[in-house]
Amino acid sequence: NPFQSSCLSSDQLHVDAPIMLSRTSRALSKHWQHARAFSAVPDTMIAAVIRETGPSSNMKIEKDYPTPKLAPGGVIVKNKYSGINFIDTYHRSGLYKRELPFIGGQEGGGEIAAASPEAIAQGVKVGDRVSYSSVFQTYAQYTAVPASKVITVPESVPLDVAVSCGVQGMTAHYLTHSAHAGLVKPGEWMLIHGTGSGTCQWAAQMAKLRGYKVIGTCSKSKEDIARATGVDELIVYDEAPGTSYEDYTSVDLVPRVMEITKGEGVKAVIDGIGLATYETSIDVLARRGIFVSFGNASGAVPAFPPLKFINKSGYLTRPKLNDYTVTREELMERANDIFGWIASGKLQVAVDRCFPLEQAVEGHDYLEAGRSRGKVLYSIPQ
Repeated sequence: NPFQSSCLSSDQLHVDAPIMLSRTSRALSKHWQHARAFSAVPDTMIAAVIRETGPSSNMKIEKDYPTPKLAPGGVIVKNKYSGINFIDTYHRSGLYKRELPFIGGQEGGGEIAAASPEAIAQGVKVGDRVSYSSVFQTYAQYTAVPASKVITVPESVPLDVAVSCGVQGMTAHYLTHSAHAGLVKPGEWMLIHGTGSGTCQWAAQMAKLRGYKVIGTCSKSKEDIARATGVDELIVYDEAPGTSYEDYTSVDLVPRVMEITKGEGVKAVIDGIGLATYETSIDVLARRGIFVSFGNASGAVPAFPPLKFINKSGYLTRPKLNDYTVTREELMERANDIFGWIASGKLQVAVDRCFPLEQAVEGHDYLEAGRSRGKVLYSIPQ
């Protein structure tokens, strides 16, 4: 052990000291490299765990859940915030299948608590302030994250805003930049449902930055938020009794859209509502327009015949975020756009509510009731 003292004669010291000093230097170097790669990561942690799928009440807080292990090419993030998204409710309910048990969530942010040698080689280090998305098990104090998924957060961007940029910001970016496959051009019409909350607040703003003409929809209680996104036209629905959700029967959408577009329809529809809107989304498409169905807020879209698209030779895509952040380069291109727009004031991000993790059930209930007016987060106990 090079850290143990040795009794050396003057002859031995003269001959052997350079060798001993060299070995000691190497050992010290390894020691400090190890110190830079790890901070104190406990064996167990607090997490919101689903052991049986179903209602929000099935999500339980556990205080001794095993902390994830550091994997090659990865880091351990000590979370300060975790985002709450509709896809989390689909996993919890069993609509989207997951192996049980599991920790909820797939976006978060905080500080790197441990880093693998491969991550360090990529320039990631312990103490870095980061956000990430498309990584499972984030309703917890610690999450194992591939270094390729980590985004260093600029000092100019608050961490809660950066975490909000994860699933919703990235989703809005690929919806308005990529998922429509270029079938809508600047100056052409796009319909975006639900511009008063969540992902589509972002999408409406990004669509305007891209130069599209945008028709938004929202409920009466969220009209102020939707108008603030800068949409060209806004269709405002009544609210379903006892909810903050739109009553999609309260406005005849198709003739209204046709009036706005002078009978042509829209070249793209971005629809995260699902069951309640998919038929009208198809009906308002222009010739060779595309229906981008990305969510199920009102229920899943059922199977339907492709003949529904024959009237205007329309297109359909059902995208997901992971397929639009495939490479590190693609991830950072989207992140740099988003952080740049936030820093310049071109993109406004609203953090609506931040529930303590102990109120995990309340967070899901709030989102599923349609009450959110922006991003909903959990704050993670430190």
